[in-house]
Amino acid sequence: MSAVNSASVSRWSRFKVPVAVLAVAGIFGGAVVAPLAMPSAPADAESMAFQQRIHQEFVPNDAPEADLVYAEVPAEISQDEQRRVKAEEEAAAAKKAAEAEASPKAAAAPPKYTGGGSPAEWMAAAGIAESDWGYVDYIASKESGWNPNATNASSGACGLIQANPCSKVPGSGYDPVDNLRWANGYAVGRYGSWAGAYAFWTSNHWW
Repeated sequence: MSAVNSASVSRWSRFKVPVAVLAVAGIFGGAVVAPLAMPSAPADAESMAFQQRIHQEFVPNDAPEADLVYAEVPAEISQDEQRRVKAEEEAAAAKKAAEAEASPKAAAAPPKYTGGGSPAEWMAAAGIAESDWGYVDYIASKESGWNPNATNASSGACGLIQANPCSKVPGSGYDPVDNLRWANGYAVGRYGSWAGAYAFWTSNHWW
């Protein structure tokens, strides 16, 4: 073998190990990078149920009885809270009586909601941030099952978030956007945020 050939072989010997290492690293590097580029795993069942629920188109019940709910506000509430609720109810009753006296032919209750739409559309129209939709969904699901026409059989509380009395909602308590717009103001005004309202609801089962 000539000196030139020996030098060429020697140079190749010095480089072939790093080249081999780089080749192997390239192969395994591809294996490591590939999963990162793959689509994320499907959403879990809870997330899928949430998405299905908030995008479900509303269809009114045929029978009025199907709109009745029987949930009661727990009796174990503080005296301050009882006084607040009582004062609110008395003020609303006085306002209702004054309105009835001024307009005897006024309807006793707003008409039920017959429009369409979905919870996602209603929340967006009510100006509720999408980041709060999970909290709203939890409370509305518990209060009314996302039925805008839900009516408490004993108290008369109405709508998605069960306003009591129904007349406290500007517009119509049965209109889902009006009800949610009122509820948004209540959640932020009383609890600071929907997250705060959710935390209170999960601890007390009412809000």
